[in-house]
Amino acid sequence: MTSAKERAGRRLEGKVAVITGAASGMGWATTHLFMQEGAKVVGLDLNEENGASLIESLSSAELVNAFRFLPGDVANELDVERSILLAADTFGHLDIMFNNAGVGGAFGPITETDVGHWDETFAINTRGVFLGVKHAAKAMVRQGRGGSIINTASVAGLSGGAGSPAYSAAKAAVINFTKNAALEFAPDRIRVNAICPGLIFTPLMHRGREADAEETMRQIQPWPERGEAEHIAHAALYLASDESAFVTGEAHVVDGGYSSSGGLTSQPLIGGRNQTRVGVAYGTTGRDPTFRKLGR
Repeated sequence: MTSAKERAGRRLEGKVAVITGAASGMGWATTHLFMQEGAKVVGLDLNEENGASLIESLSSAELVNAFRFLPGDVANELDVERSILLAADTFGHLDIMFNNAGVGGAFGPITETDVGHWDETFAINTRGVFLGVKHAAKAMVRQGRGGSIINTASVAGLSGGAGSPAYSAAKAAVINFTKNAALEFAPDRIRVNAICPGLIFTPLMHRGREADAEETMRQIQPWPERGEAEHIAHAALYLASDESAFVTGEAHVVDGGYSSSGGLTSQPLIGGRNQTRVGVAYGTTGRDPTFRKLGR
């Protein structure tokens, strides 16, 4: 159990958050950090097995009682709305919405990309953010106590070469949508910001090829240590807390200097027309990737 002194010093004490994609990677790390800082959390994730592991990882009855897991798809409006209602019904209100869920999505040359894979990428990475903002803002406006909405974008949304065309376009849309939402909800004291991670060492990034991923990071990233999920969690904590009370409409880059070094253009990660496969990757959702090899 935590002492009264420890509780008083926690930055999210008394706040309630919904985190999408909560059961792995950056969402997992943020769930743990938010709860350590006093928040009650509803986690929404498509992967129920990972959700069960997240619940098991909570180390005390106090944490278990302050967490609810909801299996669901961020591209489904009813599932997103249910997560907001669960937070309000269980914990009384909503203060923080972290629209974090995402997938790698469609990859391969543009001329070979399947339109259905393109649509799936936008459904999860962009529509999921829209739905989270829509329903969280509705709840926050109704409550009249302000709030913080955080959207996971990417450095891939800032330029070409750091992600597939579909992924990069979807994340660029998140950045622009964040700015527009920030303007719309500023009168209600609802802050809306985006986080733009660089290469972050999560299952979505390394896809089981950990040594290859680390070598890529060493080659292109100025900062000597690799990016970890906890780095994004701490950025989200800042944007969720009252410490960022005057910050809204921002795309907060957390990438170890990759984009500042010109890496997006001088060290592109995606090869364009010289790629050998085309398909779609579903990250840690539990769905296997679909792809086919391209002829030379």
